[in-house]
Parts: sequence; structure tokens; C-alpha cells
Amino acid sequence: MKLELSILKNLVYNEDYLRKVLPFIKPEYFSDRTERTLFNEITSFTETYNSTATIEALSIAVKEKNNLSDDEVQKCEDYIKEIESNRQTETEVQWLIDKTEQFCQEKAIYNAVLGSISILDGKDKNNDKGAIPKILSDALAISFDTTVGHDYLENSDDRYEFYHRKEERIPFDLDCFNKITKGGLPAKTLNIALAGTGVGKSLFMCHVAAGAMVQGKNVLYITLEMAEEKIAERIDANLLNVSLDDLMDLPKDMYDKKVARVKEKTTGKLIIKEYPTASASTTHFRTLLNELNLKRSFVPDIIFIDYLNICCSSRIKAGANINSYTYVKSIAEELRGLAVEHNVPIVSATQTTRSGFTSSDPGLEDTSESFGLPATADLMFALISSEELEEMGQMMVKQLKNRYNDPSYYKRFTIGVDRAKMKLFDVEQSAQQGIADAGHQGIGAHNKIKHDKKNFEGFKV
Repeated sequence: MKLELSILKNLVYNEDYLRKVLPFIKPEYFSDRTERTLFNEITSFTETYNSTATIEALSIAVKEKNNLSDDEVQKCEDYIKEIESNRQTETEVQWLIDKTEQFCQEKAIYNAVLGSISILDGKDKNNDKGAIPKILSDALAISFDTTVGHDYLENSDDRYEFYHRKEERIPFDLDCFNKITKGGLPAKTLNIALAGTGVGKSLFMCHVAAGAMVQGKNVLYITLEMAEEKIAERIDANLLNVSLDDLMDLPKDMYDKKVARVKEKTTGKLIIKEYPTASASTTHFRTLLNELNLKRSFVPDIIFIDYLNICCSSRIKAGANINSYTYVKSIAEELRGLAVEHNVPIVSATQTTRSGFTSSDPGLEDTSESFGLPATADLMFALISSEELEEMGQMMVKQLKNRYNDPSYYKRFTIGVDRAKMKLFDVEQSAQQGIADAGHQGIGAHNKIKHDKKNFEGFKV
């Protein structure tokens, strides 16, 4: 028996099979017009009446179709009779589900190849060559996912295993950040640094990106603010341990030796990609990820986007009459969706408002343009600077939102800053004393010292 006939027969006579496979089968998988017509009628009947189609209903529906010739109607009638005559033939359901999945995969790949050829020949006016990697990868990803939710009672064993499973995270090289995130950034998350202009958003992301690469992770750094070379220059200063000024005067042979030493220490890669400000969205980022995978076999473990507010939305058309709250929230949701889709953490940043820029204690309300951004982010923290902190080469970090841990745990803490070398580093524990809500200074202990926004005494290396 032909597989397509077996599929259509069981869609009519086997409701269990119908419920499991119908959401994944598409009409274009049937190359024969008769089979495609009958499949469409079965789908239409099931969606309308929430039941398997009957032979009588199929026969009547085919005769009432106006876009079929008499010969095509007769072919459909003969096919329906063949389905009915094979009614008694039993097929093992799981075997048929597996064969149907294989059928869908093969047809999807075949159609994707034909579609790609059509794009290359210029016959497809809706897609350009940049869409080909996405079309092919979507076809290769076809699979039957029959899970429909977590049964609280039946799946308790799975839940217990989840509680005790060690989640893979990308750790920081900064102790306090590892403490507040329980060991680093998990996949499928959006993490945001809030800071005023010039405080150190890009410095923070460059330092963490460099640290992740040294750990052997593949890092993708997308910049919409500075040139690729400027970002690479900052990462050079960080990894080569050379100030930005001295980097300009470094002899070529010494520079090569330092880069070679970094290369020997890590198996990770770091790729920097520049887009013009406010011109790139998650659509561009997906295309970039597909191209990196196809052309360089590069799959990132973590993505940095510098920075969120100057991306554009893939859902809202540029120049549309929309408020900033909705627009920036849309960008945040799309970036978090990208993180989930590619199973990576995304790190980005946002600006403070004008009042937040001068505040020594910013909050979520000081997020510029959209309060929808903190509503979407998994982790959000403020980077705070002042003249006193700058003199001591330090920066304060304040947790604003944390889905990984209790945000009152190390609510505020300080980190060291070497702006010349674009580095961040841990300060000794005594430097954290005197910061209100600094969190647990030991197991079960809480810092009860009152916070004075104007008092930075106690900040020391």
C-alpha cells in the first residue's frame, strides 16, 4: 500500500493517529492533486466538527467543490473507494507515526530545495537569497512534538529530576555576579545592564564577552553603537592586559605574541558584527546566526547586543505611529524569543532616564523609554558611578530584578574598574561593608546598615 494512502486512510479511521499527526502535516507535502484535495477536506471537517471525517462527508464535499473538473471529481471518488476498501487493513500506530514523520521531513526538505532554486532563479518575488538558510534550516528541523503540557500528578518524577538537575550556566569572572545568579547566566534568558551615558555599559559587556571566550565559549557580539574595530580594540585591551593608549604603540611582533598566548589558552571564538544604528532586528540576527553556522560552523553559546534600545523591531514597522513603551517592549520580547529559539543567554543594555543619570540609587522606574523592558528581562541591574567611586576605581552594582535568585541577596555591591584596560575585577570583601542591603555576608546573616545615598564611605579596595 502506498504511504500516502495509508496516511489518508488512518486520518479517516484512526482518531488517535489523527490527533497526533494532523498538526504537523501540510497540504504541500502531497504532490498528487487528488491526495492533496482529500487531505484538505479531512482537515476542514476535523477543524469544523472536532471529529474524524466520514467517507460520506468526503464524497459529498468533493462533489460540491467548484474548482474541480469532472475527471478530477471522479479520481477523488475512486480514491475514496480505495480508502474504504482498505479499511480492514490494520497498521501499527507508532510505526505509522514514525513513517509519517519521516514522510513530512523528506517532503519539507524537497520543497525547501525547490523553493531555494526558485529564489536563486528570481522567480520568488517575496524572498531574497538571505532567506534561503532559514528556509532550509526550518525544513531540517521538522519533527513531531506530541507533548501538550506538564501533568502535575503524573509527571512528578520528571519534576523532581528537574529540581535536582544542574542547569548549565555561563559563569562570570566576577564573584558577586556569580553569587546573585547562582553560578552564571542560564540559556534562554535576557539580561540587561542599566546605566547612564559613559558609565560603562559597553565596558561591562566587552569584559564579560572576553571572559566567556577565555572560558572556551563561543561568543557573538553584535554592536549597533560602535564600529567592529572599536569593540575589538576594547577586548584587545582587556585580554592582552594593555591600556588603550599603549595598544596604539605596541610593536606588531609583540602584539602577535600576546594574541597567540590568548589563542593557546582557549578553544572559544569571539565574532563581532556591526549593524548601523536602529537598522537591525531579530530578523537580521537570525540570518546572521544561520550564515555563521553554514559558513563558519560557528554556533554561539552567548550573545551580546550593544544595545537594545537602538535595535529595531521585526514586528512593528519603522516609522509607525507607536509609542516608545510598546516599541521597546516589542524589541525586548523579540530578543528574549531569539534567546529561547537558539538556547543561549542574551546580554544587552539600556539607558537611564535623565533623572536616573544623576541618581546614586536608580530603580526600575529610571529605565528610559519603556517600563516594558524590565517586565520582560530575566535579570536587570544598574551600573552606578560617581566622582567618589571613580577616584577609587570602583563601580556600584544594584540589582533591580532577578529571576535566578533573591534580589535582596547582595542587593548592592561594588566591583573594581580599570577603564584604561577595559577590565572589571573583584574587590576585597571589606569594600562591601557599609553598603546597605549588600546581602548575606555569611550564611543567614543580613547587613542591616542604613543606606545613605550621598554617603560613599566604606568603599575601598
